[in-house]
Amino acid sequence: MSDLRDQLAARLADVSGATVAVTDLRRLTAGASRETWAFTAVQDDGRRDLVLRRDPPGAARPDGMALEAAVIAAAGAAGVPVPPLVDSGSDPATVGAPYLVTGHVDGETLGPRLLRDDRYAAAREGLAAELGRTLARVHAIPVADVPGLPAVDPLDDLRATRDALDEPLPTVEIALRWLERHRPDAVPDAVVHGDFRLGNLIVDETGLRAVLDWELVHRGDPREDLGWLCTKCWRFGSPLPVAGLGTVDELLDGYAEVAGHRPDAEAVRWWQVHRTSWWALGCREMAERHLTGRTPSVELAAIGRRVAEQEHDLLLALGVPAGEGPAVDAAPRSDLHGRPAAADLVDAVAGFLREDVVAGGDERTAYLARVAANVLAGVGRELALGPEQERRHRERLAALGFRDQAELAAAIRTERVDADDPALLAAVRAAVDDRLAVANPRYATLPG
Repeated sequence: MSDLRDQLAARLADVSGATVAVTDLRRLTAGASRETWAFTAVQDDGRRDLVLRRDPPGAARPDGMALEAAVIAAAGAAGVPVPPLVDSGSDPATVGAPYLVTGHVDGETLGPRLLRDDRYAAAREGLAAELGRTLARVHAIPVADVPGLPAVDPLDDLRATRDALDEPLPTVEIALRWLERHRPDAVPDAVVHGDFRLGNLIVDETGLRAVLDWELVHRGDPREDLGWLCTKCWRFGSPLPVAGLGTVDELLDGYAEVAGHRPDAEAVRWWQVHRTSWWALGCREMAERHLTGRTPSVELAAIGRRVAEQEHDLLLALGVPAGEGPAVDAAPRSDLHGRPAAADLVDAVAGFLREDVVAGGDERTAYLARVAANVLAGVGRELALGPEQERRHRERLAALGFRDQAELAAAIRTERVDADDPALLAAVRAAVDDRLAVANPRYATLPG
């Protein structure tokens, strides 16, 4: 950390032409793919709170960081609230990796706090419409003002990600069949933020203060941003469909105030299904970085188990409700290894992480300790429920005529089975319910 502090001080001194000292440098919990650091720059004429975003050292994407800096500047010029850009660069020698530095903006980013804290009650009123107006301003940025924006066909992109992972996900195959049949008519390309949601927005008591994290910016269908904002995973348990804040009508009416036209609600729903599929694959893709050893991380490993949440949401979005399912008995305790049993040891380590490490660590360590404790809780549930779940899983597959999940996924992909077949949907739903019962049982109780 001392090296990064010295590097930042030297770079900011070059930019400002004055001596700079860096204090209070700390890594924030935000960002599984890029690092985020907060710090204070001290000069003779005062102090300034700043934020550094950089690629993880050794995993540099210089073109991506340069594009992010360019779009922040273009967005600010278009009236989109963004943090002031202080500096950016692609030379890893500067601060260890391609980076950008922005000014700090006061406010909150955590979705659960924004949705539940009385402090933000006034801000929540009308915020869905304000987000619609903000997205209309994003989409009004001239594409030519941000050269180099990537563009891909949305369905080809999903298929390419699926193929690269080589992970059988029948739920995603069902969603792909639906997306192919219901694809909306094309509209002109626009600048698409790509990750516009709570967590990447700074809000204070008065409303929206800044749009963050332009890492996934690209050229494409502007309705993508609207659909992503409406996905269930970013509602944090609220029944309201737009980021847990309001209705789709409020969002689209706000958009129309600025854009002069109202996006088609069914097209927005299509993008909601698409982006839920994309996020299911994205969670598995991030876990792959851990599994291959490229980026060992308990956070990335934990995200891999969130695939079940997105499968659950996909089926709800496609009209397949959660099933009751037969009760799954816990596996009997073995007396071979005595006590404490494996489940007891898992509980003990999870308790240590929650009660000792969380309390004694810095912000980043405390966050990762909570993640690790939740991972262990899932392991405990799998030890208890997994054997019976596995037996039922094999019976369901056999009843459909398949040996394993890979065969089932391939059959859906090649249309050897009807993706709308009730027996197929019931079996896939039962498998997703079992996975969710291990990964995150509370998620199944949230409004859909």
